[in-house]
Amino acid sequence: MVCFGRSLDSPCTLALLIGFQFAFVLYFSLGGFRGLVSVLVHTTEPEFDYSRPHDVYTNLSHLGAPPPPPRNSGTGPPATGAPLRDCQVPSPLLVGPVSVHLSSSLSLEEIRQRNPLVLPGGRYRPPDCESRHHTAIVVPYRNRQTHLRALLYHLHPFLQRQQIHYSIYIVQQWGNGTFNRAKLLNVGVREALRDEEWSCIFLHDVDLLPENDHNTYTCHKQFPTHLSVAMDKFRYRLPYSQYFGGVSAVTPEQFMKMNGFPNQYWGWGGEDDDIAARVRLSGMKIVRPPVAIGHYKMIKHKGDRGNEQNPRRFDLLKRTRLNWRSDGLNSLTYELLSKTREPLYTNLTVNIGEDPRLPRGKLPFVVKTLIPDHQRNTSKTRDTTRPGKKQQEEEEPLATNRTVARITPTQTKTATQASQHNKTGVMT
Repeated sequence: MVCFGRSLDSPCTLALLIGFQFAFVLYFSLGGFRGLVSVLVHTTEPEFDYSRPHDVYTNLSHLGAPPPPPRNSGTGPPATGAPLRDCQVPSPLLVGPVSVHLSSSLSLEEIRQRNPLVLPGGRYRPPDCESRHHTAIVVPYRNRQTHLRALLYHLHPFLQRQQIHYSIYIVQQWGNGTFNRAKLLNVGVREALRDEEWSCIFLHDVDLLPENDHNTYTCHKQFPTHLSVAMDKFRYRLPYSQYFGGVSAVTPEQFMKMNGFPNQYWGWGGEDDDIAARVRLSGMKIVRPPVAIGHYKMIKHKGDRGNEQNPRRFDLLKRTRLNWRSDGLNSLTYELLSKTREPLYTNLTVNIGEDPRLPRGKLPFVVKTLIPDHQRNTSKTRDTTRPGKKQQEEEEPLATNRTVARITPTQTKTATQASQHNKTGVMT
């Protein structure tokens, strides 16, 4: 039917005007084009009400009695009684959206008291069922004590409700050189796998807090997973299709297949795009949870000294296709200065060398050592690179894993020089 050229009072014209009016009302009543599409196209996207979040510590009282002695630890008498049943999937303790506190007024000791089932080293096992998932959370770190407290306060109850066997590793870059996030992640994965045969490794920025506990910290069997798909920083949208920053997860097999992560990205930017390219170049793809589940809040902060934008990031990205097989896990060198099991996390202090662009011995700023709350305000400050006799006795259970190095800021060794036995970690 053609209505053009007819009078305004013709039946055809009136019908057309009524149709436009109906479409206009429907468009805005459904929230615009997206709402109209959601009605016309079937979608399986889950729905959550983020305006009414639960407290992140909800249901922790349902976790049961204190945990039994660690299983498969090789120490103490063998476990007695009937074997534990497998944990339910999904966990019955999940609540969906949870409230996020971007800062924690609690000390580390107070956070530990709120998480009584967490063992030294930041380890946890469900006390009343056998977890199906075994996850190590690796956090690259330097000079972010406030962010670390917020992460530990939030992440421990979040993971316990998921009934996951997990441990949190804080990989602290020693020295005053340029920050290298990807290399610290390589070190964290390598050291975590020394501790235990984790089936999943999470690569987690210290300033990101998950908002929905249905976003389970588990791995996809075939492909690397990107979990922080909807960050408040980007208005809860994925900034671009190959974005792989923030929080991601790999199995050890996937990690080996992509040769780990690049070691040459000193400073901010570029390494997450390089990692995403490695996923594709190694014959895999990136998988993600639904946007409605992958919500994260970012703790706002100013740029870090020693982590300025990397001017070489674009040149390095151009060479990813040529370099990914030679620059990565198979070329990783570092020096493990100390390894301590704090009440809420395992702290790894490592020397990963210096940015080759900077003059040798340059001291742009002073790095604060991560000191647990219970050791603050004492007459002697803990030095992680020079443990005294008393500290050695306190850390005796970790004696076989700890490396003691005597290094001064003006005598920092480069990564290529750190090749002594039990001091340099190279994944083979």
